[in-house]
Amino acid sequence: MARILIAGSLAFDRIMTFSGRFKDHFLPDKLHQISVSFFIDRVVEEFGGTAGNIGYNLALLYVSPHLVANAGTDFDKYDEYLTGLGIDTSTIGRIPDVQTASAYIMTDLSDNQITAFTPGACAEAYAGTALVAGAHLLHVSPTSDEDMLVLPEKARTAGVPYFFDPGQRMTSLPVETLRAGIEGADVLFVNDYELALAIERTGWNEAQIVERVRLLVVTLGAEGSRLVTREGESLIPSVPAKAVDPTGAGDAYRAGFIAGYVAGLPDSTSAKIASTIAACTVETRGTQSHSPSRDDLKARYEGAYSGETWPL
Repeated sequence: MARILIAGSLAFDRIMTFSGRFKDHFLPDKLHQISVSFFIDRVVEEFGGTAGNIGYNLALLYVSPHLVANAGTDFDKYDEYLTGLGIDTSTIGRIPDVQTASAYIMTDLSDNQITAFTPGACAEAYAGTALVAGAHLLHVSPTSDEDMLVLPEKARTAGVPYFFDPGQRMTSLPVETLRAGIEGADVLFVNDYELALAIERTGWNEAQIVERVRLLVVTLGAEGSRLVTREGESLIPSVPAKAVDPTGAGDAYRAGFIAGYVAGLPDSTSAKIASTIAACTVETRGTQSHSPSRDDLKARYEGAYSGETWPL
């Protein structure tokens, strides 16, 4: 069985819903001195983190990944949950005297988000990086500075293809770590805003970034996703969805793409699988609360991409 490694965070998500719009609480001429407070309608604690979310969605697609992540002393209930999904948790590091990471995510009526994140155990370097050498694929999502530098290095040395997915670390990663992660990645995942940040921070334009990877994937929300290579680009339409909560859609998209990739499918087909599982995610609140069956996924995929058959 192919060993799929998902590096990233494991976190408890505190998801908050604000029944207004953030923009109505900011004065344009006072942005240098912000002091705002938001009255929250509801708070829900969920299992999350980039590695956890991607792993959950892979399990929905019948792929069993290994999670390359650290957790703290309060992780037992999350561990039991992942094991119940068929995810091997033996590769998860346990850090003593530290809590598991926590994310505080507030979403307004326009689907704008404000997120605060305390890294906890995932700030520590992962101790088991030697296992990269035996992998079929490594996906590197936001985690510690050291891991986002060392894990791609290990993959390049071992000849293991890796996907680089800096996400919310785009602004805080050291520039050299960001450049090193992009250089030689099989696939680079960004949304359109993150692409602009990558261009600004690396000093490379889009064409120069594409020269350094096999494939650049730019997600565009409801507008679909761009697949860009040195030979050209294509636009993959999104799967129509009644969006309730965008949180976790990006991680679901990554999982769908990974599932297609490890099945040996073309990038365009992998992106369509990705769009299908992402559409299911945004229709529920939370990052791991959706649970489409294979028949559900098949119907969504074939309804969106006329004439095509669900490939998994």
